[in-house]
Amino acid sequence: MAPAKTSGAVIAVVSMALLSYLLSTYRSKLPLLRMRRCLLSKKIGNGLIDAIGNTPLIRINSLSEATGCEILAKAEFLNPGGSVKDRVAVKIIEEALGSGELVPGGVVTEGSAGSTAISLATVAPAYGCKCHVVIPDDVAIEKSQILEALGATVERVRPVSITHRDHYVNVARRRAMEANELASKERKSDGTDAKMLQQNNDREYGEMAKYSRGGFFADQFENLANFRAHYEATGPEIWEQTGRNLHAFVAAAGTGGTLAGISRFLQEKNPYIKCFLIDPPGSGLFNKVTRGVMYTKEEAEGRRLKNPFDTITEGIGINRLTKNFMMAELDGAFRGTDMEAVEMSRFLLRNDGLFVGSSSAMNCVGAVRVAKLMGPGHTIVTILCDSGMRHLSKFYDAQYLSQHGLTPSATGLEFLGLG
Repeated sequence: MAPAKTSGAVIAVVSMALLSYLLSTYRSKLPLLRMRRCLLSKKIGNGLIDAIGNTPLIRINSLSEATGCEILAKAEFLNPGGSVKDRVAVKIIEEALGSGELVPGGVVTEGSAGSTAISLATVAPAYGCKCHVVIPDDVAIEKSQILEALGATVERVRPVSITHRDHYVNVARRRAMEANELASKERKSDGTDAKMLQQNNDREYGEMAKYSRGGFFADQFENLANFRAHYEATGPEIWEQTGRNLHAFVAAAGTGGTLAGISRFLQEKNPYIKCFLIDPPGSGLFNKVTRGVMYTKEEAEGRRLKNPFDTITEGIGINRLTKNFMMAELDGAFRGTDMEAVEMSRFLLRNDGLFVGSSSAMNCVGAVRVAKLMGPGHTIVTILCDSGMRHLSKFYDAQYLSQHGLTPSATGLEFLGLG
């Protein structure tokens, strides 16, 4: 009987060893299996457009711990085109195609300081359209380089008042009209010699002669598709991601679409949610919100030119009221400074690993201001519009900052009155 007992013991030992091996192998593969199940459980997106929106809402740990509030931010820099403006570009193009104002093969024109133009250039090809962008020639060079790499036609003009016919927005509007004139002529030219027609178009329209399918001026400042993009999507996302439990929202405004769409949606859901503007130097919106006027006695509203050296932030601040901004529901406003934005960007990079652009940094300045106003225990949401990658030649350039007296030196948040 002894050999039988020995044999049984050996089998038991081998069985245990085999079971242990199988378990360890399974455990080592468990993360991979979980990842596969996660991927299979998610719907496959239909091209680039389905990748836009539904961005993460992240806790900014350093600011939350410093203020005693939960400071949360929509990571809009994770959109395919790198900014919150992807949402606007999609909404503008889809509404224009739906109304017939834009047709596949047509050109979308826009006057933009950067991010909206990049988003339009990114998404337009997905709809079979082209993109022509007019930008101020003082915009960070990397933005125009990105636009050209994306295949957009880039036209640079000097910064002038919006009332001037050669303001970049007005030039973009004219380019769309020229494209439509060209398309109309081509439709009426049945039987005309194609080569002669092309030569005539080249002489009359120059660069625009290649846009024979017509044009559509995106008009991000006045086109309420901008507002609707955030009212219908970004606002609802924030509402759900916070578990319908937040106390305040704050953001800067350029066109006003983001601030207006989100603030109006949130206050319709809960009128006790406070919504604020954070405004950079050189902009009149702070005065408009807090005093009811955005100009001094010596100035005419809408005619004041924002000097390019009033602020180094890009894409935010304006000296006229847009249709989009007028849709906003605001409880107050704060004035931010360039120095605060620069210091905030470096603080976030050191403490959170967040490499954000100038408008995102200003938004975070606003979030801290709101936290100080409301006190600890509140949940405050803002927007990380884009990353620092588009701001290397100015906002993140040490020599440029030094020339404008903006060299950062803070070690903490003392620049906002926090130890």
